[in-house]
Amino acid sequence: MTTAQKLLTGRTAMITGASAGIGAAAAELFAGHGAAVVLMARRADRLAELVTRIEDAGGRAVAVPGDVAVPEDVERAVKVAVSTFGGLDAAFNNAGFVSAAVPMHEIDDEDYQRTIDVNLRGVWTCMRQQIPVMLASGGGSIVNTSSVAGLRATGASAAYVAAKHAVIGLTKAAAADYGQRGIRVNALVVGSTRTEMMEQVLSVSPELEQRFVANSAQRRMAAPVEVAQAAAWLCSDLSTFVTGTAMAVDGGSTSVA
Repeated sequence: MTTAQKLLTGRTAMITGASAGIGAAAAELFAGHGAAVVLMARRADRLAELVTRIEDAGGRAVAVPGDVAVPEDVERAVKVAVSTFGGLDAAFNNAGFVSAAVPMHEIDDEDYQRTIDVNLRGVWTCMRQQIPVMLASGGGSIVNTSSVAGLRATGASAAYVAAKHAVIGLTKAAAADYGQRGIRVNALVVGSTRTEMMEQVLSVSPELEQRFVANSAQRRMAAPVEVAQAAAWLCSDLSTFVTGTAMAVDGGSTSVA
């Protein structure tokens, strides 16, 4: 990739949920586009391996093991971005948790709370820490991971649906608050993606793969890097008039019957 083709040269990006799936793909993609990346996830060993791959490819990366549901961990990651790379220009708040696939009245309090804490409160906490740093430097771009479940309900996933709907609302509210202060905030409406988490779901319920594929106009699931590419575009200067949007990266699943 030539310098002219790199979308994020000279920028620092924070990526959560970076140890696997979409987050890991985004980490390598953002670094390949010239960004210094601050990688946050709970699995320290995975993050260390990812940092090594990025550095071996000539990129810059630092790992900050932590949980987005713990405000102190998020604060530490943002501080590392500032102390290591001098600031924070972009953020991909991607960490997620899928609750047990049971009807709403069977979701226990612990599973509900973890689903909300990671998928919604985690995004809230990240933005609250990221935005002041971006305001101090004149702006930035934030991308939050929602889901097709943020636009429509599916059965046996009430807590997840509620959280992902709320992420879209939170994204739009933040875009309205900071649109005149140089910060753009967008959400990705992500469709079925072939991540480790998805493979775990399919190992328990293999019949779901046919349904997921049938729901896509392209009749396939996404590769993690395809979602990461949309996040990179939203964090770049190619999308400077895009804010407050819930951008579908779903193979057409929300636009076809």
